[in-house]
Amino acid sequence: MLSKNLCAIRGYYNMAQSGHAKLTKLRELMKTVQINANKTVEIQAYVVTSEDAHQSEYLRKYDQRLTFISGFTGSLGTAVITQNKALLWTDGRYFTQALSQFDPPEEWTLMKDGLLETPSIQSWLVSNLPPKSVIGADPNLLSYNKWITLQTTLVAGGHTLFPIEENLIDKVWGKEKPLPVANKIIPQTLEFSGESAGEKVKLCRKIMESIGVKMLIITALDEVAYLLNLRGSDIPYNPVFFAFVILTKDELHFFVDVRNLTEEAIQQMTIEGIKPNYHPYSDIHDFIKCEASFNKNKLVWISNGSSFAIHSDCGELKKHIAISPVCVAKAIKNSIEIEGMKAAHRRDAVALVKYFAWLEDKIKNKKELVTEISGAEQLEKFRSEQEHYVGLSFSTISSVGPHGAIIHYTPSPETDVPITDKELYLCDSGAQYKDGTTDVTRTLHFGEPTNYQRECFTRVFKGQCRLSSTIFPFKTKGNYLDTLARESLWSVGLNYLHGTGHGIGSYLNVHEQPIGISWKPYPDDPGLHPGMFLSNEPGYYKNDEFGIRLENIELIVKAETKYKFDDNGFLTFETVTLVPIQTSLLDVSLLTDEEIKYLNDYHAKCLKTLRPYLDGPENAQARQWLERETQPINK
Repeated sequence: MLSKNLCAIRGYYNMAQSGHAKLTKLRELMKTVQINANKTVEIQAYVVTSEDAHQSEYLRKYDQRLTFISGFTGSLGTAVITQNKALLWTDGRYFTQALSQFDPPEEWTLMKDGLLETPSIQSWLVSNLPPKSVIGADPNLLSYNKWITLQTTLVAGGHTLFPIEENLIDKVWGKEKPLPVANKIIPQTLEFSGESAGEKVKLCRKIMESIGVKMLIITALDEVAYLLNLRGSDIPYNPVFFAFVILTKDELHFFVDVRNLTEEAIQQMTIEGIKPNYHPYSDIHDFIKCEASFNKNKLVWISNGSSFAIHSDCGELKKHIAISPVCVAKAIKNSIEIEGMKAAHRRDAVALVKYFAWLEDKIKNKKELVTEISGAEQLEKFRSEQEHYVGLSFSTISSVGPHGAIIHYTPSPETDVPITDKELYLCDSGAQYKDGTTDVTRTLHFGEPTNYQRECFTRVFKGQCRLSSTIFPFKTKGNYLDTLARESLWSVGLNYLHGTGHGIGSYLNVHEQPIGISWKPYPDDPGLHPGMFLSNEPGYYKNDEFGIRLENIELIVKAETKYKFDDNGFLTFETVTLVPIQTSLLDVSLLTDEEIKYLNDYHAKCLKTLRPYLDGPENAQARQWLERETQPINK
């Protein structure tokens, strides 16, 4: 039954329109692309990314161009379309998903990014296009860094990368394209932000002055929201809104639809010392071009993660290209944000304990059928009962058996199956609370797992334990820690094809730049500091059978060490996720004494912290489950 449902994913995403017709229309448009009023050009390839004009990871429906043209719904991918090829590059999280969603599947080729045998996009274009080809892309939807990387290789190969302002996917989409949303913008109060917007702006200006920068361009949506202590809901699961900010020594220019600002938001900015100069959202390009024409010697600070179009607007302005100071400040949480994140994770853990206790009871006592979707809905209900709950931080990954091997699987009516005691159940979920953002994964089996599943689960746990327990120097890059989580899996020839950790926002994006833990380097990683939050989520996935992942959120704190190397000292992790790990899935014989102590200490902390939240007869089921699941283990 599961394999049939897995195949049904493909049919689900092909119902709306013919994917073949979309590609045919796009290829016709590629033959005569309008450059200006008097000139057209034929392009041999068109590049389509999974980004919006702010290089966001998650998108509103209006910006889901890659999904429209390919059927692929993952959060990361880049397509290249020629007159006879359609290729999609994505990473290991989405290999299985992409193959099941391509529309039509026979016309798309999956390029498995991250594998040694997979060429880069630019290498493939150079090797496969005719000499002197023209490649087109929307400069608003490619970051400066990606554009320059692509352009450099193409030019060296004798080709041209051409910016096409009128997006060809939008022309194919036509009147069926969804309208952009325009939701209200509300304040994030000092009770939760811990620092006024005025103080944040003051810090930015101090950093700007120290390097002689006269203008700072802020394009990332979560940076705008953080800087101004505002929140929105323009993108599902992400409390952001569409806007740009330009900061100078004396002025703050706010490019936004002012009709969306609530009176409370405007009043809070005034109280916190912010007096914006308001501009229509769409005026950002003309404003920068005007500045460039009158102030050619002005030094402007702009991130290489901003769009190539914004960089082009700067013209002859001198550019300081570096990660935004807002991005770094946002990643290092202040004391109020730290306490808020911890509180949010405590309440979130209560909801998860209630859910897993409820789910186990339903399965073991066969009281009612619980499916991937109904289970996710019940979990959301438990979360919604918690204080300061706003919504989910991403679509819940509620996955049974083979669906767990689809790393970012989302159940649909066509793929939904019961959660039983016969197969592994992987639940990756999170929530947005006014005081913090959560993201936690647990894998459980409500029956008898195989020995192989036990070993895989145990090795995933060993990796999580190893990373969580490590001590490392101040400012170590997250990339350097990745091996620790994989060592136990690697020792027996197993691996996982996704990163080990990502930054997480404080009532902001669940995936937060610029930090992360991965085999891939994060070029803008400033090094790990106390006050940063990262996920710790090793896993293992066996295609068509099962998936295993364990995810905790970790706070970086100062470590106590026997010796002192320098004044900066060493750092370690403090786990803020408080959800028991299923000990019945462990092969205890594979654990060291240190790992057993780590788990017992962790479970004692879970029990001590959560038990007071579960008083009363209405919580008896969850309380009993928590007490049982946190019992110490030994050899």
